Formats: sequence, structure tokens, C-alpha cells
Amino acid sequence: MTEVCLYLLAAPELEEKLLDQLLMHPQLPNFVSQSASSHGGHLNDLDQSEQVLGRGNAVLIQVQLTLNDANDLINTLRGDFANSGVLFWVVPILTRGVL
Repeated sequence: MTEVCLYLLAAPELEEKLLDQLLMHPQLPNFVSQSASSHGGHLNDLDQSEQVLGRGNAVLIQVQLTLNDANDLINTLRGDFANSGVLFWVVPILTRGVL
């Protein structure tokens, strides 16, 4: 069973809808969400202050789960967030634990 971290990068206005979707998913033991800045390939049109700063506001969500569950979740999100501009990537978890 390969464990991975699924990253989701979305416009701030999608945060609550994404979090609601993840909270209802039965295979997610835990996940993290945080504010982030997007540099390049912007998730939404930049307002004037974002244009001056050269970055856009975003939300970054990190989800720990198995690769199969990640693929299932991505397929679900594809239906619910089609054409929303949500970016995702998956990376393997080499080790994990609790200190």
C-alpha cells in the first residue's frame, strides 16, 4: 500500500467547497490547509495589489492517503471542480510518524 501526499492549490473562493468535500470523504484520516501565494500560472485573475506584488492569493491543501484513494479522490474532484483551475500533484511519502 503506497502512501502519498496529494497537494491541491486553489483560488481562495474555492476553499470552503474543497474543505467540505474533503471532510465528507471517508478515506481521509487527516489533512492540512493553509493560505499560500501563487507565482505564475495564476489560479484566478489578479487584482491590482496582486499584480503589484507579482503573486496571487491561494489555498494549499495537503492530504495524506493511499495512492488508490488519491486517484479516487482526484476523479471525484474532477467532476465537482471541472474548469475551476484547481491544480493538483501527488508525491510519495517516504516515511511518517508521530513524535
